[in-house]
Formats: sequence, structure tokens, C-alpha cells
Amino acid sequence: MADKYVTELQVSDSDRSRFAADIQQAIEWLADYGKDASGGVTRFLYSDAWSLAQQALARRMAEAGLHAYYDDCGNLFGRLEGSRPDEPVLLTGSHLDTVKCGGRYDGAYGILAGMIALTYLQERFGAPRRTLEVVSLCEEEGSRFPLTYWGSGNITGKYALDAVPAIRDIDGISLQEAMEAAGFGLGRYPSPRRSALAGFIELHIEQGLVLERERLSIGIVDGIVGQKRFMVRVDGTANHAGTTPMKLRRDALAGACEMIAFLEKTALSQREPFVATTGQLQVQPNLANVIPGQVVFTVDVRDADSEVLEQFCSTFKSVFAEIAERRQLSVDFHEWMSMHPVRMNVDMNRSLASICEGRGLAYRSMFSGAGHDAQMFQAVCPTTMLFVPSKEGISHSPLEYSDPRDLADGIVTLVEWLYLYGYKEELR
Repeated sequence: MADKYVTELQVSDSDRSRFAADIQQAIEWLADYGKDASGGVTRFLYSDAWSLAQQALARRMAEAGLHAYYDDCGNLFGRLEGSRPDEPVLLTGSHLDTVKCGGRYDGAYGILAGMIALTYLQERFGAPRRTLEVVSLCEEEGSRFPLTYWGSGNITGKYALDAVPAIRDIDGISLQEAMEAAGFGLGRYPSPRRSALAGFIELHIEQGLVLERERLSIGIVDGIVGQKRFMVRVDGTANHAGTTPMKLRRDALAGACEMIAFLEKTALSQREPFVATTGQLQVQPNLANVIPGQVVFTVDVRDADSEVLEQFCSTFKSVFAEIAERRQLSVDFHEWMSMHPVRMNVDMNRSLASICEGRGLAYRSMFSGAGHDAQMFQAVCPTTMLFVPSKEGISHSPLEYSDPRDLADGIVTLVEWLYLYGYKEELR
């Protein structure tokens, strides 16, 4: 299949160089919205930095000849109208939000690459047969509120604006309040729910070491691991650090540390890609001379096998309860995220492999250890993902970096794939 349209499309070396320059400029430009003193980027959902970034992207989409519009939860779309407007839309893009002090590429690359791809296709070939859209999804990371995929979840039906979760950020602001303060959730824009999607493709940095270590240009994602996230609360008794004998203490932090050590030891015995992480710890009263009376910490567990994931979570909760009982503590669990492993579309991946082979791009199939919006879309339409290399596998950090030449290879692949299904072939 690839030979037929790669020759026809003829993305030249000069086009590739242009893509490299354009994406690097765009990455630096978008990173100014939410740039912090450490050199990282912080764009939490519905924050001022987030709002300004979405507005800037809308202007840039319009300047590129795309029709820019929002939905009512804050997702932003750039639309390239097709000659058959009644056909389902082919969608590409990623998320705008970041973790605290995050990198410049995570999420942003997929949005900006999609804009570059649609602009290039419009310049070269005019209107596609099938309408193409690039989306800047409002949220994926779960950095401000204890939920993830708020943007893609509203599009695909996991969430609904008439039943907004009753959750709050660290400052006590509810999701509903934050959304309305940013101008969304008020009925001013179309409903985010979409039923007429032909497919979704997400271009993303790998956030891992595999492609760089193996000197490959492209990762074609076979699937995304399942995830479970918990808030664990351990309660003991706060007391004087100098006058309370060691054997009479109900030290919540000591108990939590034993639990976390068990988590790591047991996770190390599992097969890859299994991982388990404690990434957040809150201690009360958090004073040098007081025995901690309460500890709240997170547990993040991921694997490609649903049964392994369920069994591990059942085991660690039982062991945590035993540790708490032995230490005269109490422990409570709140599971706030549960995502099953998701497989990407086989036919889409075959066409991506053909494109890479036709272009001479070294590639491999791989499983994603990180969650992505693509796993939400797979429930409602054919979906896949592409990875490009990350320098030293670093992500969620100001040190996050991908070479512009690698970014350009991803855009070339995306352009050819969108050309295939937007202008030529039917999606299967």
C-alpha cells in the first residue's frame, strides 16, 4: 500500500527540514505560556496560563487557515473542512496541560505537529475528502484535580458536563468553579460529546529510553498499559517525640514507610512492563519534634495485563492492612483511577508500518507504559499512536527534549498517514 501514495505525496527533504524548523519554533513559542522560573512549564487545567495558551493556539490555527472552535469543556479544535462534510471526522492532537514544572514537549508536540501537518496538506492538496481536525485537549495529566483525561473523557462519554465530579484542587476550588471561571461549562459552546469520529491518531514523545537506545526513528504503539491509582491514608496518634517510648508509639509515618517499602520490593519481582510508584506524601503535623499522626500517600500501579494488575492491588491492600493492625494504626484506601489496558487499531498500525518502510524510517512496535488520551478514543473509534525518541528518556521535567530531526520524522509520518486516510483510502 505504501509505495502507491508515498511516491505521489513526495514529502521532500526540504519539507522535512521545514518541519524541523517549524516544530522547534512552535515548541519554544508555546512553552512561554506557563513558563516558570526553573525553566519548566506549568499549565494546569483552567489556570490563567492554560487559558492564555488555548487562546494563542486558537489564533494560530485561524492564521493557518483552519476553523478554530471550542467545545464546552475547553477542548480546542482546528478544522480543515473536507469535500464530504457528512463523513466522520479524522482527528489528531494531544493535550495542552502539564505537570508542575513539566517539559515543553509532552502533549504540546502532538498538538503543534497536527497543526503543521494540516497546514502542509492544505497548502499542497487543498481540501481533503474527509474532514481533518487537530485538537488541543484541555486536560490529561491529573495535575490540578484528582482525575485524568477530562478533555478526551468528555469527548468519548466517560464524563459529562451535567454530572461534573465533585472534586477540588489543593486550594479548595472545585472543578465546576474552575471550569466556569475559565468560561466553560456554561453552555456557550457545543457539547464536547462526539459520535462521528472516523479515527484518532496521537503523535507523542516516547517519554522513555527505548527508541533512543535502539537508534530508531518511530515507535508504533501496539497498546497502552492499564493503570490504577490510589490515595492511601494511614492514621495513628500524634504525640511528643521526646516523651513517648518507641514501643508505645502509633507512628503513622513509620507504618507508611513499611508499606511503601513492601510496594517497591514486591513490584521488583514482577515482569516488565509492570511498575508501582509512590509519588506524593503528606505528613501531619509535619513537625520535627512530633510523632506523625497521619500520612496520606499515593500508589500508582501499571501493567499490560489486567489480571496481574488486579491481583497486585488486592495483595498490597491486604498487606497494608496487616501492617496497620500490627502497629495499631488504621488505613483507608481511595481508588480514584482505574484504566484497563487498551490495544491500538491493528489496520492503522499496519499502514503506519508501511509508511515507515516506504520512507526508510527505522521503527518498532511497542507498548506504552504511560497513559495517553488515545486510550480513551479507542473505545469509540479506530485509534493509534506514534512515538518519537526522547533524549535519555527524560519527561515531566524541564530537561525533557527531543531532537527537531526526530520531531520532523514524526510529522512526515503523520502527514503521509493523514494524506492516506484524509485524501485517498477508506478507514477499516
